[in-house]
Amino acid sequence: MNKRTILLLAFVLLKFILQYQLVNPVYELQRDEYLHLDQANHLAWGYLSVPPFTSWISYIIQLLGNTLFWIRFFPALFGILTIVMVWKTITALNGSTFAHILGATGVLLSTLLRLNILYQPNAFDVLSWMTLYYCFIRYQQSEKSKWLYIGAVVFALGFLNKYNILFLVMGLIPAILLTTQRKLLVRKELYLSMLLALVLILPNLLWQYHNHFPVIHHMKELNERQLVHVKTSNFLKAQLLFYAGALYMILAAAWALLRYKPFQPHRSFFWSLISTLAIFICFHAKDYYAIGLYPVYIAFGAVYLADIIPVAQRKYWYPITLLIPLLISIRLFQVAFPNKTPEYIIANPEQFKRFGMLRWEDGKDHTLPLDYADMLGWKELAHKVDSIYATIPGNEETLVLCDNYGQTGAINYYTHKGIKAVSFNADYINWFDLSKQYRNLIRVKDYESAHEEMAETSPYFKTAQVAGQIENKNAREYGATIFLFTGATVNINDKIKQEIAETKSKWR
Repeated sequence: MNKRTILLLAFVLLKFILQYQLVNPVYELQRDEYLHLDQANHLAWGYLSVPPFTSWISYIIQLLGNTLFWIRFFPALFGILTIVMVWKTITALNGSTFAHILGATGVLLSTLLRLNILYQPNAFDVLSWMTLYYCFIRYQQSEKSKWLYIGAVVFALGFLNKYNILFLVMGLIPAILLTTQRKLLVRKELYLSMLLALVLILPNLLWQYHNHFPVIHHMKELNERQLVHVKTSNFLKAQLLFYAGALYMILAAAWALLRYKPFQPHRSFFWSLISTLAIFICFHAKDYYAIGLYPVYIAFGAVYLADIIPVAQRKYWYPITLLIPLLISIRLFQVAFPNKTPEYIIANPEQFKRFGMLRWEDGKDHTLPLDYADMLGWKELAHKVDSIYATIPGNEETLVLCDNYGQTGAINYYTHKGIKAVSFNADYINWFDLSKQYRNLIRVKDYESAHEEMAETSPYFKTAQVAGQIENKNAREYGATIFLFTGATVNINDKIKQEIAETKSKWR
């Protein structure tokens, strides 16, 4: 085992340890994680908001016991593999041992530490971006067709994980056209590799077609509710923070891709950086969509900086360049991770507000960062629904209907009563079990609309009562109310079918 391999294994071990230490035990899973985990129970070639890859990982997690350790393991693994791909890229660019250490440190001590906490498609998305860029670099160096085919497989997996990888391709196209790489466009292997990618993603495209392209409806809804609040200034500010400790490496890479002779074959990466950011801005994309763009530039920058430092000065400059990401990350560790209790954050809001962490998707500041508030209250909700469900005679005829996918997924994850909650929100609209006739209803309502529920629903049942409420004031779901309706006087199943039909008709 050589020195570089030992160093890489050290980074791998450190990454694993950090990922399991950055979440305070007071926090639970985040709302998106519950939905992704529940997809393992409904395997398909597509879902309303994401492609199928995450459901495959969820199925593996379920086979392994569905425990918190394994839920945390896979995003950590994808983060580790991202570091490995940066390492391999530096090797391909003939970087020194110090360049490997510098690049790995820049990626390790970055926003990926936070991204790799959550079980979401984002962790694999960054890995797929980095791996596809690596394939393109290897093709530029060798012009061997195998890298086009490997890249096609990587793109397909990235696409089946998150459609965000399309931005990478859109950014590469003008970059190729502006450089000598445009000769690639006349190679038949390019189009054969594109055909391979199409074949691999075809099942998902067919699923979208047969379901009237719900991704379009999802994007419209996302734009109306969230992307409309995205400001270009905030987007650009976030880009500076994601890899704050490695920002000087990224800037050095941009310069070197234009001026450094060994990087001349890779000049298209300079234009790809510019065009991809421009496309994100034009689409008013969320700032974190661009996280996967930067690791490859950290690799370029690390190689360049290690090369230009004179031998006689290395004993001074090597420690300084390594200390920069370390010192900056120490500052970010104080605010960028859910390692502080809600009480601490509420008592010390200024440092979080300074980094824009208290601003939610509605464009307003709140008491906790959105992700942290989304990691509270779920066990309380599931426990209360369990308790209410247990009091109902013949509870197998009871439908548990929630307002949003977070409530639904959390109940299904934590419940000990075999409850299968559903919702008209997200993928749950396709997962209703209408094979049995329902007579009772446990209704979980968001706080904003809870006051209307009793008047709207009680006329269809013999009894109605407010049975519980989320009482954790720090939770995003604070105030969500649990209603219990028993003894239906109408056919509940017919009303469900009608609501499903009306909701799906909006997608067309």
